[in-house]
Amino acid sequence: MCWTAKSFVRWLSSSVKYYPKDNHLQALCLCTKTKLNKCHILDWSRSPCNSAVPPGRILSWRLFSCKEGTKDLCKREKIASVTASELLYKDLLKSEQENWNKISRSYKAMTKRIKEKIEELHNKYTLHLESPRIRFGGNVYFEENGYILCSKADDEWATNDVLYYTSQKNLKCQNVFMTTFTNEKYTKLVYTEQDARFFVDIYRTKDRRFLTINSNSKTTSEVWLIDCRHPFKLPVLVQARTKGVIYHVEHRNNELYILTSYGEPAEYKLMKASVASTGMENWQLVYALEEKTKLIDLEMFRDHCIMFLQKAGYLYLNVIAFVSHSVQSIQLPTWACAFELESHPEHASSTCYFQLTSPVHPPRRFAYSFKENNLIEQAAEEVPIIMNCHTTRLLAKSKDETLVPITVFHNVNSKELHRKPLLVHVYGAYGIDLNMSFKEEKLMLIEEGWILAYCHVRGGGELGLRWHKDGCQHNKLKGLHDLKACIMLLHELGFSQPKYTALTAASAGGVLAGAICNSDPELIRAVVLQAPFVDVLNTMMKTHLPLSIEEQEEWGNPLADEECMKYIKNYCPYHNIKPQCYPSVFITAYENDQRVPLTGILRYVQKLRKATLDHASRTRKKGNWIPNIILDIQASGSHCDSSWEDSLNEVARHLAFLKKELQV
Repeated sequence: MCWTAKSFVRWLSSSVKYYPKDNHLQALCLCTKTKLNKCHILDWSRSPCNSAVPPGRILSWRLFSCKEGTKDLCKREKIASVTASELLYKDLLKSEQENWNKISRSYKAMTKRIKEKIEELHNKYTLHLESPRIRFGGNVYFEENGYILCSKADDEWATNDVLYYTSQKNLKCQNVFMTTFTNEKYTKLVYTEQDARFFVDIYRTKDRRFLTINSNSKTTSEVWLIDCRHPFKLPVLVQARTKGVIYHVEHRNNELYILTSYGEPAEYKLMKASVASTGMENWQLVYALEEKTKLIDLEMFRDHCIMFLQKAGYLYLNVIAFVSHSVQSIQLPTWACAFELESHPEHASSTCYFQLTSPVHPPRRFAYSFKENNLIEQAAEEVPIIMNCHTTRLLAKSKDETLVPITVFHNVNSKELHRKPLLVHVYGAYGIDLNMSFKEEKLMLIEEGWILAYCHVRGGGELGLRWHKDGCQHNKLKGLHDLKACIMLLHELGFSQPKYTALTAASAGGVLAGAICNSDPELIRAVVLQAPFVDVLNTMMKTHLPLSIEEQEEWGNPLADEECMKYIKNYCPYHNIKPQCYPSVFITAYENDQRVPLTGILRYVQKLRKATLDHASRTRKKGNWIPNIILDIQASGSHCDSSWEDSLNEVARHLAFLKKELQV
């Protein structure tokens, strides 16, 4: 994953670490200028674990020379063999590219107008913040023109440093290395993870006392400690991995503060234990979340802990005071749907700064003062306040009576909402929330009279860890039932109607979007998908693909479980295509996307087109409507890594397609 300069500056203070010989933490500075598009950092991901798992290994110092790491692997002889399937793939790819080049002409003028409008809103509402300047050891880091710059904070530079870092291979990190920057430079492999379902990341506690090596799957964690005062000593295990127990570690006053799912209910709790006795049997409860509460983020300070929470669709700030043993809960403004810390705050800071936003509300600055014990909104005259948008929170009753949250936005001046276009958003996987941060195109749609609906179905994380568990593996169909219930409720309440309704999803969200197109196509007129995961069964059967093994706990293991294979086949979008009247579909895919293979999308598009044509030929009704099935294949980028210009072009094409299909 390639980070922006601002996010990299924030990450710098808590991830990859240096230790100088004099035991004062230093910052990472491999060179004085680091161009961000050359920096690929894998965001830690919790990948699944099914049964008793072998732990990662702490290794005795194993040395590598710098030359060994840079051997030319290209000297191996390459034997090319072109199979029939590869030829077919190339033919399909070429055919789809030629098809898109012809079709795209009809969208060109509208796409241009939409781009201009989005750029206008971007310039109007973007919150221009100064780059955060982070003091780290003897250096200060800041961003300027896409570079990370390093300057001396004091008169002296450290000379004998130690660097701990991870290396990325096949979209994940499984090794931790230590490199010394002394006269005798060398690199050591410190830790290796042997279970393919686990990802490794490193983190420094806020008080800079410990570096943690974290190995995480979707359901299980293991943490090792490196004392920053003795960086050459072997890491020490906090708690051996236990199936189903997730935990993360912070430190304060010689005690570990442990955020964990351990105990009942299986939601996050804050616990603590002495550094001398870190085993699970010594963990003591500090604070437990209420039922159906989502922990969005946690930030540790010297005498306080701040939790950003979401409950019943609203955001809360919970402040835990360690000295007075008190907890204060503050409800944040009702329009807010997402938050972001402005920069990684210092451990001793007396104020926590953050931004609140929603899909249609640009970021607004807030600060919580520990001294004053209050929340203050920071005035920002350059960003106009949105007054013409109404936010509604609904609950749809799913097939099993479960209440599913929906967040709806519409223009306060809109009349006859049943005649307005509706854009439904869905994801429902990996315990990840729908993206509810500000997007210029969403505000543009509100100004044009559209209705936006965000369906927080099971499989996502909006209501906590249980909400995710209730929508993964053998519960995946619950997410489909939730989505259907949400769309039907919206129509029943007068928010648009099927012929004006569109659905949008990306990546794993394509599973539910594709599934509802098969099961209930009459609810939707048009669908926009970005790098959709629509061929679940075939992908999970191919364990050589990146992430297939890691994601078995999300989707199941069809190779080892025949019932799992049958269940996936029951909802997999590709396997359930049949001749019927489908909505029009626009798919953006990426030629070199490792996360969602293009081959599966190509198969899906071919089968979907054939089904729609078969249906049309069988019915032969006068004026029979044949949906448009469009595939736009991008030669560069991926659904996780696109430039601003590429993203702008994609969004403009998607909206041009929707406006044409819904006749807006």
